[in-house]
Amino acid sequence: MKKLFSRFTLVGLTIILMFLFSFALIAGAIYVALYLFNYYLPDYTVYLYYLLVGLAWLIEVMAVLHVVNRDMFPESKLPWILCIVALNVLGVAIYIVFSHNRPTRFQHRRYMILYRHSQPFLKRSFSKEYLEETLKSRADVSEALLLSSPAAVAYGNTKTKYFPSGESFYEALLQDLERAEKYIFLEFFIIAKGEMWSGVLDVLRRKVQEGVEVRVMYDDIGSVSRVHVRYCKTLRKMGIQCVKFNPFVPVITNVHNFRDHRKIVIIDGKIAYTGGINLGDEYINKTHLYGHWKDSAIRLEGEGVKNFILLFLAMYDLQIKKEEDFAKYIPEYEKYEDEGIVQAFGSGPRPMYERQIAEDVFINILGGAKEYVYITTPYLIIDYRMREALCLAAQRGVDVRIVTPKIPDKKIIFALTRSNYMALIKAGVKIYEYSPGFIHAKNFLCDGEVGVVGTVNLDYRSFVHHYEDAVLMFKTKALEEIRRDFDEIFEISELQTKESAKRNIIFRWILEIAKVFAPLF
Repeated sequence: MKKLFSRFTLVGLTIILMFLFSFALIAGAIYVALYLFNYYLPDYTVYLYYLLVGLAWLIEVMAVLHVVNRDMFPESKLPWILCIVALNVLGVAIYIVFSHNRPTRFQHRRYMILYRHSQPFLKRSFSKEYLEETLKSRADVSEALLLSSPAAVAYGNTKTKYFPSGESFYEALLQDLERAEKYIFLEFFIIAKGEMWSGVLDVLRRKVQEGVEVRVMYDDIGSVSRVHVRYCKTLRKMGIQCVKFNPFVPVITNVHNFRDHRKIVIIDGKIAYTGGINLGDEYINKTHLYGHWKDSAIRLEGEGVKNFILLFLAMYDLQIKKEEDFAKYIPEYEKYEDEGIVQAFGSGPRPMYERQIAEDVFINILGGAKEYVYITTPYLIIDYRMREALCLAAQRGVDVRIVTPKIPDKKIIFALTRSNYMALIKAGVKIYEYSPGFIHAKNFLCDGEVGVVGTVNLDYRSFVHHYEDAVLMFKTKALEEIRRDFDEIFEISELQTKESAKRNIIFRWILEIAKVFAPLF
């Protein structure tokens, strides 16, 4: 009964009711027009009927042409065309309301203003020539990222530490939070009441009393069933500055589709964490809904943290509609032993970001791979570009391995994930399923020299709809730790084959239909 009346259920019902209301409004308007015309001008009703039919067909054709010529994700075009053809004017109305895959113009203007505020701090600590000399052929990956996302500056002078589990991350996080002296910033997709969040919150409350500035931002839809609707006010009463990202309001719009999927912790501007781990008990295996929960995180200490500071402040200020002085949050950095190069970056929907930044990074890594590329992802619902990059790398002789869960958290998404196995296996890609349970880590490792740890899944939501973050690393110590973690993962994971990837014909056709509409969700 509690779940029946939860906020998550109410949000879902609200969206369904908005859709039904739109349908009733259009159908009602057409019915009233025909009724009035038939009542006052009965001899001309048939002409009105043919006029409306012709107008409907004209609108449908114009809408299809708009889809075909529109600058949008290519895989999204077919489902929208099918929607329009199948539902006619109603399909056009749905397309107009829900296909506008962009934040509001106000949000875009505000974001660009905040981005300009961050520009004075976007200066890397070495020359392009040094980058090319140090990274050689790998430098192209770094330069391509910087060209498509000028805020993704590359830095040296940064220590890296990899955490192969939520438990190890949590222990280190609490220790670093206790040492905070000036400020703590937290940005998470999910905050859930439980042991993990209680441990963090206890430290945050003490730090507030010590005069440390504490800010928390969480995604409203991501945390919808985890904390109550007024939880932000609860935190504010403790002295914590708290905002909800993109709060849900019951209006007919697709703006709710853009979620803040980032997981960022910043401490005094000198230490930052990111990875797949949210602040919920399943991430540290205090609950066991899907077997063993395997996750990962990366810790940066040094100048490479700067990108995360600017990412957080831009997103936070976008929510509070203010412009802050970023300079007071940028500290002086110590000098560290040379440990490679890090390049923290964000990605998100257009026009905030001009391209699918994270997907571009992965494709560029695959294009330059020589020996191996190892990947972990909870979801494998990829577009043509990504599939071709994986297949081409494998066909060149690169050892491409992808690890997905054995026990899923979402059965339909898991079925779609498995539906991509066959094409990849035929091209020589090795697919493993993590036998102990659910793997939520989002890691890329190439030839032991290039790696990515962050929040990005290999699916449409991460590439197109969500705000994400990650760290691109070159020749850092953390890459050795990631390689050891992959070796352990492979030992306890099950290699998939063409035989295991086969599905019966009925199930296969159902999945083929679902895959057509996957880019819309």
